Amino acid sequence: MGNCIICGADTEGHICQSHEEDVVFEFRGNSPDQLVENRFYRGVVDGYADFGVFVDLSSNVTGLLHRSELDGRLESLDWEAGDTVFVQVKNVRDNGNVDLTSSIRQADREFRGTLIQDGTEELLPEDDEEEVEEGNGRERDVEATTGEDEESAPAETDGSGAEAATQAVDEAAAESADSETEPDEADYAEDESSESEPVDADPAEADTEETPAGAEPEEPTRRDIGELSDRVGEEVRIEGEVVSARQTGGPTVFELRDETGVVDCAAFVEAGVRAYPEIEVGDIVRLDGEIEIRREELQVETEALVELEGEERETVERRLAEALTERARPDEATLVADDDAVSAAKENLLDAAEAIRRAVFESRPIVVRHAATADGYVAGVALERAILPMVREEHAESDAEYHYVNRRPLEEAVYEMNDATNDVTSMLQDRDRHDEKLPLVVLAGTASTVESEDGLEMLGIYGAKRVVVDAAPADAEIADTSDVLVNPDAAGLSTGALASSLATTVSPEVREEIAHLPAVSYWQDTPDSYLDAAREARFDEEAVTELREAIALEAFYQSYDEKRELVGDLLFGESPEAVAAGAPEDAAESETLAGHIATQFREKMDTEVETAEANIERSESEGVEVAVLDTEEYTHKYDFPPSSLLLDELHRRGDADVTIGIAMDELWVRAETDVDLRAVAREAASNAPNAGISAAGLREGRIEFLSGAREEVEIAVVGAVVEQFD
Repeated sequence: MGNCIICGADTEGHICQSHEEDVVFEFRGNSPDQLVENRFYRGVVDGYADFGVFVDLSSNVTGLLHRSELDGRLESLDWEAGDTVFVQVKNVRDNGNVDLTSSIRQADREFRGTLIQDGTEELLPEDDEEEVEEGNGRERDVEATTGEDEESAPAETDGSGAEAATQAVDEAAAESADSETEPDEADYAEDESSESEPVDADPAEADTEETPAGAEPEEPTRRDIGELSDRVGEEVRIEGEVVSARQTGGPTVFELRDETGVVDCAAFVEAGVRAYPEIEVGDIVRLDGEIEIRREELQVETEALVELEGEERETVERRLAEALTERARPDEATLVADDDAVSAAKENLLDAAEAIRRAVFESRPIVVRHAATADGYVAGVALERAILPMVREEHAESDAEYHYVNRRPLEEAVYEMNDATNDVTSMLQDRDRHDEKLPLVVLAGTASTVESEDGLEMLGIYGAKRVVVDAAPADAEIADTSDVLVNPDAAGLSTGALASSLATTVSPEVREEIAHLPAVSYWQDTPDSYLDAAREARFDEEAVTELREAIALEAFYQSYDEKRELVGDLLFGESPEAVAAGAPEDAAESETLAGHIATQFREKMDTEVETAEANIERSESEGVEVAVLDTEEYTHKYDFPPSSLLLDELHRRGDADVTIGIAMDELWVRAETDVDLRAVAREAASNAPNAGISAAGLREGRIEFLSGAREEVEIAVVGAVVEQFD
């Protein structure tokens, strides 16, 4: 019976069943049947085939990561033979073949612990290292004795000297082997310990020319984190804020931020035991340690760590605050193209950009929420494209973008309590399990109406900052329940165009990359300035249309998934890995992929429109042409296109003044005039008082009602809409 290295619970071995997928294993077995399914293993890329990647899990065991298990295309992987990767064992077949699946975690720090699987036996890394160190120590003792005897013994010509030397070596080896003395504690403390108290040294050793007896040891020089990469191997002092602290199966890893950057600092006291338990996230500290490169990432091996207080703390806090404000606030708003409506919101853009940049510099996660529509995806992806390079530059670890940027589509354009509960649950778990800061939540093309007020307030109760970016008119209540509201309230502006200019204000260098996105966000009446920007980026109107249709189709499938790799391929003709490597591809690839998916969009849409048009009921009321489609009876409810998108297309193609789609308990309104949906709902409710009529989604033109009053509701809503044409 042992204890789980993650939670400390009693368990057989070193990891309990509930936390087995939180650790990564180093496999040293020689047979596939020793592998454990669903475990994560560290492997080495062996080579590529047309159908996937071969990964060596040990010198004798190789598995296949099939291309179907990859989130993106096989060609998008930047792995090379010999690269260390992290995979999960999906299945071990009877013939010995090992099926692997991909892992989003591609660094040791992403896991909560590391274990060694030697055959079927599980070892702590420290146990394995101690065995090696003990063996090496005995060898060094023998070698040292041998060298001393050979140097001091006189040369012999009759062989007796050699015999004596051999005897001395044997006696020294025997003495070393029989000794039960543990490795020298001072050496262990110097190499492994993270205790702040220095280990007492031998007074005789301390009295040397380098360190005279009684003299204070020389303090390390304070360095900025931004310059540490040039000082590997040096002893340095860092002052800053602890932005996260996570416990691994070995050391405790503190993430430390100063005015120039962020770095991981490893502190070891005992395997799986929290070092410096008095240090918490948000503390201002001074840390002394040695700069090292571990697994190709910069890390400081902590030798001393103390919390600063009083004037020392205030000095560091003031330095951090001044530097953060200077770095976070852009000098000016950078727009994708000339747009008077966006220009009128420049101050709000600067406020939102400062909030986003500040979150990056504070090592605060950013959650981007957007509607699962073409316009919503453009808005969310534009912001993601601006934030990711900043995160990569700010954080040394290779997987930082998966920690600090999370884009989550919303099925509706309302931030409901269900969505807020999901986000709050996730952020509290991350805070409690990983000591992460509460996130900045950016809501693009959603949450601008009072229907989202409860969800926004729930975020605020827990202290999460909220930035709302929406081109549709916002209700007054949203200004009070958001920290920053970017809402020009201008007719004809898309949220995608607005968010793109926010993205270029956050990171002006991405303007050329995302210049075509605003044009993609418009289904009709695209402003000339955005079409010109798209042409400059080598996307003509046909290419822009294909991108729009392709994104609309993909937004429907797996609507809750960000689809980062696929969307990157569609909109930019490249995977995020290619972007990170700075190797953009020609837009033609994006057009080819988008063209393929856009063809499916048109085929599915044309088929559905043809069926719908044959079943539309047309009428005229007070000179207003009204077309009504029973979507419950004459559409494929769970297939593409969704009812809201179908109604948009029917209204664009048709000649009716009002197009209404009615389902079992909801309907959609499309009209040639600006319709006040809340007023329509109120008027209809007065004529059908027991039907439970309410305006559920202003952006989608959606009204909800009780299914038992369906016919009564249809008559009441049509009458209320027609009245608004007067």
